[in-house]
Amino acid sequence: MTELLQYVANGLVSGGIYAIVAVGFITIYNVSKVINLAQGEFLMLGGMVTVALIGMNLPYGLAALLAIIAVTAIGIIMQKYVIAYVKKASPISLIILTIGISTLIRGIASFIWGKDAFALEPITSNEPISFGGVTIATQSVWILAAVLIILFLLWYLMDKTILGKKINACSVNPMAARLMGISPTKMSMLAFAISGATGAIAGIVIAPLSVTSYDIGVLLGIKGFSAAILGGLGNPLGAAVAAFLLGIVESLGAGYVSSGMKDAIAFLVLIGMLLVKPSGLFGERSVGKGGL
Repeated sequence: MTELLQYVANGLVSGGIYAIVAVGFITIYNVSKVINLAQGEFLMLGGMVTVALIGMNLPYGLAALLAIIAVTAIGIIMQKYVIAYVKKASPISLIILTIGISTLIRGIASFIWGKDAFALEPITSNEPISFGGVTIATQSVWILAAVLIILFLLWYLMDKTILGKKINACSVNPMAARLMGISPTKMSMLAFAISGATGAIAGIVIAPLSVTSYDIGVLLGIKGFSAAILGGLGNPLGAAVAAFLLGIVESLGAGYVSSGMKDAIAFLVLIGMLLVKPSGLFGERSVGKGGL
């Protein structure tokens, strides 16, 4: 029983990482109907920029803050100078465009930092936490806390603020939003900024658990996107739940079947669930593209 609980705990930590990435996907999709497959690179940049700034003798907190600001700015630039200029492109063309941006960012990161992996010190203590025979790293608590805080802030923004109502208006009907004096382009830019910030936070909190490198965002981006699809594209809470389920399945597969098969098992379960319920566990909006 203790072994099972340990696998579940490990899966929750992995799922927390996927949840942050999935929320970034959905934040952009809800506003602009763009599926941003460069989301994993936002995560990579968060960790790599923080490592680089700490290497320049900046304090940990300041380095992390500057990294988040930098990746947020990259998200804004991506929307303003790339996505906004091809707003009439088909959804498939936009997906290919974001894949190209993803490849470009990885190439630049590889040129700047090389292909080596870099370590980042834990935010607080490196001592493990034990309860009921289950042991997790202290950094894992930061990951789960980051997920809960991000979900709460997004819920508050969308449901309790005027800005959130503007974002929702652009999501539902961009033309009507324009007639009401709301700029869908600006709301889309805000969505990319939020997505960049959440991606950077994910990169910072997961780096101390392992290492970070120029290509770390590829697989994490795929799993985050899978969680978004599984939970119902357009449903942040559903995506978070699906991300945790995906993490747990992956961990159980690694523990009881084979660590080398964990990714294959997780995606096999994902495919099976989508065959049974193509709209996702909690339903999804149709994939397409509205106005920017």
